[in-house]
Amino acid sequence: MKNIEGSCHCGSVHFKAAVDPEKVFVCHCTDCQTLSGSPFRVVALCGAETLKWLGEKPNKYVKTAHSGKRRVQAFCGTCGSPIYSSDDVESPAIYALRAGCIHQRDELQPKAQMWCQSTQQWLETLSDLPKFEKQLG
Repeated sequence: MKNIEGSCHCGSVHFKAAVDPEKVFVCHCTDCQTLSGSPFRVVALCGAETLKWLGEKPNKYVKTAHSGKRRVQAFCGTCGSPIYSSDDVESPAIYALRAGCIHQRDELQPKAQMWCQSTQQWLETLSDLPKFEKQLG
């Protein structure tokens, strides 16, 4: 297990948790694409017993997955940063923390990819594009 800290962009939502570095995944499903505004989302799983809220708790939106299962999508009510997803139950056992809000995200290399049937085909060409250290202009 790896102890991590995380927060939303504005810092209102802040947490500590322990994640299993072997349970870090890339999800290419169309729900993750739409909810993240990106071609995929990276998640790190943590058990509920390790997740501690230090700031405001996130707001929640419940969506229905392709399977028909209801999933909570939690986000900062101030800046909108995605924080986690979980089963839509009173006390979820597992949280899928959004890697983008984890401060140690560079240390959490994904171990698998899911919903690859929805992968944006142009992702394969990213290594061929010009690279710049900072934004141009």
